[in-house]
Amino acid sequence: MDPEQGMTLDERITAGGRPLLLDGGMGTQLGEAGLPMGAETCLSHPDAVGAVHRAYAAAGADLIITHTLTLNRVAAQAAGSGVDIQAGNRAGAAIARSAAGTGRYVLGDIGTTGKLLAPVGPLAEKDARAAYLEQAAALAEGGVDGFIVETMISLPEALVALGACREAAPALPVLVSMTFKMTPKGARTVMGNSVADCARALEEAGATAVGANCGDLAPLEMAALVPLFRESCALPVMIQPNAGRPLLVDGRTVFRMTPEDFAAGTVRAAEAGARLVGGCCGTTPAHIKALALRLGGGK
Repeated sequence: MDPEQGMTLDERITAGGRPLLLDGGMGTQLGEAGLPMGAETCLSHPDAVGAVHRAYAAAGADLIITHTLTLNRVAAQAAGSGVDIQAGNRAGAAIARSAAGTGRYVLGDIGTTGKLLAPVGPLAEKDARAAYLEQAAALAEGGVDGFIVETMISLPEALVALGACREAAPALPVLVSMTFKMTPKGARTVMGNSVADCARALEEAGATAVGANCGDLAPLEMAALVPLFRESCALPVMIQPNAGRPLLVDGRTVFRMTPEDFAAGTVRAAEAGARLVGGCCGTTPAHIKALALRLGGGK
């Protein structure tokens, strides 16, 4: 069943059936086209952003994610960007909505501020919350079906972003994804949060789904996190690996995993019980199409 048949995103996530397919990398796709990778392209190059969204829709993605990951006031000011935060987020939502077409959902993408919260870092919690409230409200005004808070390395910041989304648009689902690395003690965020720590805290705070994206874990390693999430909370799990580990070649970060190898690894996450799967940095429409075919949703 699709949005036109009256099923909300919350209902679709919990309905059962085949895993839902998220889209893949956006910034790396724009970079390959010689365009700026940042979210300001929603205002400066909307057609290019829309073209990437449409390619993912054609590849079989069920959920299209707005190109607004870094479009919060704290991150923009730190980067010296003069982008209009509210206009950029509304534009990002509108572009994704138009490109998604019928039968697909749109997630408003929210990422880190780039600063650690006090007392560990310089950012007051009230300032982080205000930035996330502004972004979430603009995305909701733009017509998203829900939010995805992703690429989070700090559990306290993820909780602030989740709370802001809930305050800005109480009726919309909020998916939250952390970034992990492998340590002698197992998978941990840079700040030392374990999968269990994140899953339990985010469930208690009202997340709709929890999971992992980005980082330096290969798809098969990401798949191994699914049982840890499922043991720690009752929420649906989502997994979005990169196209393999990032490599530095001639001063550029590149990802070289083929669509077939990416799909073979990521489908293991679905087999382990992940409800939502997709791609992150370096993945392309070809990677998502290969995964769609594995999941039985491709053409």
